[in-house]
Amino acid sequence: MERLFKLKENGTTVGREVVAGLTTFFAMAYIIVVNPSLLSESGMEWGAVFLATIISAIIGTLIMGLVANVPYAQAPGMGLNAFFVYTVCFTLGFTWQQALSMVFICGLINILITVTKIRKFIIKSIPRSLQNAIGGGIGIFVAYLGLLNVGIISFDSGVPALATLNQASLVLFIIGLALTIILLVCKVPGAILIGIIVTTILGIPMNVTTTADTVSFVDACQALPTTFGAIFTQAGLGSLFSDAGKLPLVLITIFSFSVTDTFDTIGTFIGTGRRAGIFSDEDEKTMETSAGFKSKMDRALFADATATSIGAIFGTSNTTTYVESAAGIGAGGRTGLTSVIVALCFAVSAFLATFVSAVPFAATAPALVVVGIMMISSFKEIDWSDFNEAVPAFFAGVFMALCYSISYGIAAGFIFYCITKICKKEAKSIHPILWVVTALFILNFVLLAVLPMLTPAA
Repeated sequence: MERLFKLKENGTTVGREVVAGLTTFFAMAYIIVVNPSLLSESGMEWGAVFLATIISAIIGTLIMGLVANVPYAQAPGMGLNAFFVYTVCFTLGFTWQQALSMVFICGLINILITVTKIRKFIIKSIPRSLQNAIGGGIGIFVAYLGLLNVGIISFDSGVPALATLNQASLVLFIIGLALTIILLVCKVPGAILIGIIVTTILGIPMNVTTTADTVSFVDACQALPTTFGAIFTQAGLGSLFSDAGKLPLVLITIFSFSVTDTFDTIGTFIGTGRRAGIFSDEDEKTMETSAGFKSKMDRALFADATATSIGAIFGTSNTTTYVESAAGIGAGGRTGLTSVIVALCFAVSAFLATFVSAVPFAATAPALVVVGIMMISSFKEIDWSDFNEAVPAFFAGVFMALCYSISYGIAAGFIFYCITKICKKEAKSIHPILWVVTALFILNFVLLAVLPMLTPAA
């Protein structure tokens, strides 16, 4: 165990890693039921997507833990699965088989830009002030995610407002949040996981902790062949490029998938890894001077890149590194053992999905909020008195939550960073890669705006 994960070198223990793994799993376990419920709207079999979700999470997370030795978990990403269904299938008129094929190609592109070190060079080109802004922004995003999940922020009046606290789930959330904060202030070991467990138990008499409708493992196995390998059939890759008139639309959609997937991961790694010391300055030097995948960051990026294509083969949308991994990192996770524990939990959930789904958002949301509070400390490294530094940092940090997208927050930060440098006549100090990436972000926004106009008339 010590030789494989180097626990002492990373200042952690088996017990701490197990607690961190359980914390991460429960913070993201909602995807087991939510992803198949969403993707099934496109015509996919619920049971097939259910099993594909679990398998992709297990494989992706194991690669992250055993190859990269970092405490990150992977699963089909929220936001990307919504884009898959509502934009690619419903708005643009592609079949789910074609959409899966585009996800598969997106994964291959991510592997290519990882092997060629393009993703590594992108990370190296990001100024330290923006890296700190991304770290703090991830904190705001994670906390905001928790608040939205439990529904304590209401949009009923058309603007965000505090929901009326007359629902049992909201009362349970407040109890869980207070409990978790008290445990952390008192420095109780495993405070975040204890908070999740106790809040889940308290939710039973309040009728908040209830099981969701799922399928049996046997039924899911019987349904899996409907999606497994569907991309390699005539309905998948065979038909994706058959219509020359839709080729521009296909390429634009793949590009949008890739940009979002790539920068969601980069943002998560920068935001959570640097503050916790998972990706250190020494690791950066190794990444910069070595060939192959000798640094943690190199191996982590490769693990993330392979997961998307693997998930598409089994039958799910983009598999990506989960920002909820921050919950486990906040609980002390520092090595791949955390990821292995998460993968094992996903494996067990295939048989116990009914019980896993019983853990309510009211129990996991407090964990995300307190971890977000911890991560916001990255903002202190930014010179907010310098308006030129504050502007891009603000947009990079705050837009993540406002736009509900890590990649959009990074895009806003990059764009305003270039604007401020140009105005100060310091354009030459902008890294060439940052220029290219900023241009690609702008191109992506333009293409997303014209996508509906490119859709062939029915």
